[in-house]
Amino acid sequence: MGRYIDKGNRHFSIARNSTYVDKSGLIAVVNGTLFTEQCRSCVTRSRRFGKSMAANMLCAYYDRSCDSRSLFADLEIARDPSFEKYLNKFPVIKLDVTDFTTRYKDCPNIVDLIQKELKADVREAYPGIVPDDFDDDFMSMLFRIHQATGDTFVMVIDEWDAICREFDPKSKVMDSFVNWLRRMFKGGDTLDVFAGVYMTGILPIKKYNTESALNNFEEYSMVEPGDIATYLGFTKEEVEKLCRDNGRDFEEMRKWYDGYIIGNATAMFNPNSVMTSIRRKKCGSYWASTGAYDKVATYMEMNYEGLKDDVISMLAGESCSVEVTKFSNDIHDIRCKDDVLTVLVHLGYLAYNPETRRCFVPNFEVRQELRNAVEDCSWRIAEVIGNSSDLLNATLAGDIHLVGINYDKKAKVHSCTIESVSK
Repeated sequence: MGRYIDKGNRHFSIARNSTYVDKSGLIAVVNGTLFTEQCRSCVTRSRRFGKSMAANMLCAYYDRSCDSRSLFADLEIARDPSFEKYLNKFPVIKLDVTDFTTRYKDCPNIVDLIQKELKADVREAYPGIVPDDFDDDFMSMLFRIHQATGDTFVMVIDEWDAICREFDPKSKVMDSFVNWLRRMFKGGDTLDVFAGVYMTGILPIKKYNTESALNNFEEYSMVEPGDIATYLGFTKEEVEKLCRDNGRDFEEMRKWYDGYIIGNATAMFNPNSVMTSIRRKKCGSYWASTGAYDKVATYMEMNYEGLKDDVISMLAGESCSVEVTKFSNDIHDIRCKDDVLTVLVHLGYLAYNPETRRCFVPNFEVRQELRNAVEDCSWRIAEVIGNSSDLLNATLAGDIHLVGINYDKKAKVHSCTIESVSK
């Protein structure tokens, strides 16, 4: 068992030992892309929305070094015609980019270090094929192994955008990383070496001159989830079952964690918050505590025309129009109000309705987090809100008894109203 190749199924096995919501249908979608022009997928979603869980699930399913049949026998994928065809059939390479950004923070040669460690690990898995003095890049090594053995690889990259998020754009490290990904997945040898590639992160692939740097990837995101929308969060039916099985109040759970619209899935819950609430037997701001809201406050401080009014309006229960297609998918390249709102959608602080092209605050938990960000920035809220001050004050006070969060299924919008305390 290697560090990056043939890692086995232990991580997914741990997940199955806990309360588990079946998202294995995603495997069937990925299976349908293997050995095709669409074999490269980039699936992005907000933090704590199950990115790493999905990556570990895919690794456990494809990894040739283990027997994962029992882990999937009772799951949705076991009933799919493709289940037997690809179960534990590939050498799988798993790369978690945050492992490197943590160990080599601010190191300008981080891409070289990634390649060095990958090469050393894969060389051990294929003794005698790649000489010790092999000095070419990682892709050349994989192609050499493919020619010698006929093996084709599945590569899973978790937190692909960590370098974009953690490194100063002036360092050009992100450009170096994207160029490496191009070398790996856009060259002439890619379809020979890889049966499939699956990348996951928070941000979609960075755009250069309005085009994706890796435009041969099939992209799925909080804004454009395609046919995998129900795998990017918890559905109403899944949360209802969790509540029944664990004696929890579904309506309370809905008020706290529902509200995301992901493609055609109009009632999507935050998975991390739901599962934490189930374990702790009470609702609270669990997702918000996994990230620093000071980053959100930084966006709030940006003095783009209309931004302040839109955020205050959304805190008061309204929705706002947003153009999501212009964003370069780079948190360091924010040029206008729409970019701010779009990055907040990708981060999970706002929900997005693709039919109306409007964004809004999805639920009570996120509303509390945005309240903290607004209170920490320099805005003078009272001068902006005017006649909506009573509603805003109740919202900022976090008074869930006064502020009613309602969802109009027909219009697919959320609204807030002042409710009587007696209710």
